[in-house]
Amino acid sequence: MRIDLHNHTTRCNHAKGSMQSYIERAIELGIDIYGFSEHAPMDFDEYYRLKFDEMSLYTHEVKELQEKYKDKIKILLGYEVDYLKGHLDQRVLNAKVDYLIGSVHFLGEWGFDNPEFNHEYKNRDIDEIWQEYFDSIEAMAKTKKFDIVGHLDLMKVFNFMPKKEINIMAKNALKAIKNANMVIELNTAGLRKPCKEIYPSSSLLEMVYELNIPITFSSDAHAIGQVGYRYDEAVKLAKSIGFTQAVTFHQREKEMITF
Repeated sequence: MRIDLHNHTTRCNHAKGSMQSYIERAIELGIDIYGFSEHAPMDFDEYYRLKFDEMSLYTHEVKELQEKYKDKIKILLGYEVDYLKGHLDQRVLNAKVDYLIGSVHFLGEWGFDNPEFNHEYKNRDIDEIWQEYFDSIEAMAKTKKFDIVGHLDLMKVFNFMPKKEINIMAKNALKAIKNANMVIELNTAGLRKPCKEIYPSSSLLEMVYELNIPITFSSDAHAIGQVGYRYDEAVKLAKSIGFTQAVTFHQREKEMITF
């Protein structure tokens, strides 16, 4: 079974291609379970995400595709939600979806994974921002509002690496993820970025395995050609660590699938 749960649509204003074309590409690639997880509405950085008044239309469009392609592929409905203190919205957290991805893209108002703002790394202590990032992941997990951790070590995106050991900085976050019964995605988008590495690294993934935290797979597609991106490499990495199963969802409930 091939699973790809983290994918976007043009409604976030930084993706290209129709939702139907994403599904058709997924079918071509032999993906069995495909999830749309649009950037959820939020009263911050509003342009680069779905609008609140588009939530019902987004849901309707996914359900139409579910019906149209029900004999060819299983399509899931989700959101990628930015964890940013003071900006979480109950309309999103209580939405009737299959899963919610909790992600950290901002430290305060700094969008650290946006190339437009990567000059800010030179103005900050690299170890401090890495720790602040993992502290935010920990806080997100402790809310117990989310199902999947998005791109666990996203802070590596531009290759600004800390002096301290990443596994030590991530330890408390991983414990909180375990306690919250969350899933960690193997996200191949990192292979398209300057870091040229899957999120998370093999070293962190070993810790995930040791803690018996389940995994899933994601391509984080923002274009048709990114659907299922280098999927086999993610599977190879997972198997090399010892994983044999991945998680899919139905109405916030987990289902284990052998890959």
